[in-house]
Amino acid sequence: MEGPAAPHHSLRSWRDPAAGPFRHVTTDDLGEPVPLAGPPRRVVSLVPSLTEALAVTVPDRLVGATDWCTHPAGLDVARVRGTKNPDRAAIAALGPDLVVCNREENRRLDVDRLRAAGVPVWVTVIETVEEALASMRRLFAEVLDVGEPAWLTAAAREWSRPALSPSRRAAVPVWRDPWMVVGPRTFTGDVLARLGLANVFGAGEDRYPHVAVDDVLAARPDVVLLPDEPYLFTADDGPEAFPGVRSVLVSGRALTWYGPSLATARAQLLAALGDR
Repeated sequence: MEGPAAPHHSLRSWRDPAAGPFRHVTTDDLGEPVPLAGPPRRVVSLVPSLTEALAVTVPDRLVGATDWCTHPAGLDVARVRGTKNPDRAAIAALGPDLVVCNREENRRLDVDRLRAAGVPVWVTVIETVEEALASMRRLFAEVLDVGEPAWLTAAAREWSRPALSPSRRAAVPVWRDPWMVVGPRTFTGDVLARLGLANVFGAGEDRYPHVAVDDVLAARPDVVLLPDEPYLFTADDGPEAFPGVRSVLVSGRALTWYGPSLATARAQLLAALGDR
């Protein structure tokens, strides 16, 4: 989605006497107003990370999610197709009080058309760990009115540890045929930096540039991290493309998700790298 993030601010609190009972207007991470009649009780999520966060924290309120929402296991809610092609009619039929999206993962077109149909939409903007923590706090404490979840408190504590000094250069492919890698201004890039890894594709304009294998090798990474999503890299599919460079298979959820997995992602990734 396009558009810069705006400063976070709430226009009214839930219990502002001048606004009447449960009259509330807040702004999402893009600064767009989100009118709500009260704390949402029927929520549809179009982002796997947000789906897991909602399912773990307010399971009774989550009524719909995408086909890509795989966590927690056994999630039993209505499915509304994908992140880039959601079934807007199916979403509306669920009668949601709120739909939660992300600027990177969802299309502006779908957000605009849902809003035009009278469905409140909350858009998150998450390009750093700090933005993830702050955005999740707002969603749960301000919008859903349930306070800060325990997993979020644990994640904040874990990621408050000082960032490790850059000691290795890393490349992170996220797709092959064509090859794509993590570029600048991404949540994953910030995770890498905090783990002491310098992203060899961390400069430029494209956040997920298309590259050739020779481009990766020419960048001289010390390590290539191969996540299991969105492309499922395996021991037999990925490492062979980078002869002479250490390849490490890692959890895509630990590397790219910003829900409850944040509480364990740092330790998990450091263990995969052999740093713990």
